[in-house]
Amino acid sequence: MIEDQIPNEAIFEERPKHNWTIWLAAGGCAVIICAAFFVGGLLFAGADFVKQFLPDIVQVAEEVPREITQSNTMGDPKAAVHIIEYGDFQCPYCLKFWSETEPQLIEEYVNTGRVYFEYRSYPILGPESFTAAEGAYCAGDQGKFWQFHDTLFTNWTGENVGDFTKDKLTRYAEALNLNAAEFESCLGGGKYKRRVEQDKAQGEADGVHATPTFIINGVKVEGAQSFDILKKYIEDALNGNLNTESG
Repeated sequence: MIEDQIPNEAIFEERPKHNWTIWLAAGGCAVIICAAFFVGGLLFAGADFVKQFLPDIVQVAEEVPREITQSNTMGDPKAAVHIIEYGDFQCPYCLKFWSETEPQLIEEYVNTGRVYFEYRSYPILGPESFTAAEGAYCAGDQGKFWQFHDTLFTNWTGENVGDFTKDKLTRYAEALNLNAAEFESCLGGGKYKRRVEQDKAQGEADGVHATPTFIINGVKVEGAQSFDILKKYIEDALNGNLNTESG
């Protein structure tokens, strides 16, 4: 028979090659299937879960020129117009005001000495709102309330998704070159817990129900108003024509 003429070594040599090919193909398929299940699982779990697998990068806000600042206020305390903002650092409409209207307000009215602007916390969206407000006041102890305020909004990605935990707030403080030990002591010790509570209580007394809400020389204005609308209120106040019965 012809088979008897083929050496045994040749017959056995072909079998391992065939087996390795099968195992290699099977292994490749298994990797692809596992990867597909992993990616599919991440998509199904949602963005909050996926964030755990992404690099955690702190973004420092571009510094806005503010001529005069003191803790949570900016501008000349003797200015003819006093604006109080009641805000929540987790509020998307507060973010909208900060990014679209506040820079123009600062340039045209605050830095020119005609408006004195004050930020007060009104934490209504969850525990992280309260913690963020405390953190901003702690940063104010080191002269960087507004830089911290801006950095909080810059790093906002959603409500109660872990952007404003105590660990994250400390990382923001470090990114702003604050003394981390002093910041952690202030935040961990609850130094401004009472102040944030007082802010909220005063807001309720002022008739605040949502954020942002502005009190312009005693007149309440609700919502993330455009600069043009706020400008009308300010000009009316400067000219003595602000309707104190409105709001």
